[in-house]
Amino acid sequence: MHDRGDQGKFDISAINDYDDGMQSDRSADMSSITIRNLDPAVKERLRIRAAQHGRSMEAEARSILQSTLKEPERLPARNLYERIRARFEPLGGADDLELPPRLPGRDPPRFD
Repeated sequence: MHDRGDQGKFDISAINDYDDGMQSDRSADMSSITIRNLDPAVKERLRIRAAQHGRSMEAEARSILQSTLKEPERLPARNLYERIRARFEPLGGADDLELPPRLPGRDPPRFD
């Protein structure tokens, strides 16, 4: 029988080994799905497409999902001025607008 000190060390190392195993196992990061009620014609087209690409139907379906649902490439963020300018450029832009002169501001209200 182990004393309490040895048992605590054994438990901690067992937990560490389990954690190390989970981190190196890539299948823990992957998900799986089941697709029910798939039209037989769609399944046949998937089978043909997979054969054309030299893959299994599962690998082909995975490839289709990954390429279709990947994150779109975003353009670099533009500031508000650039976005407004781009919006009005197809309409002729706004560079030729004549702005009226500024009038003096009104006096602030008094609260006496």
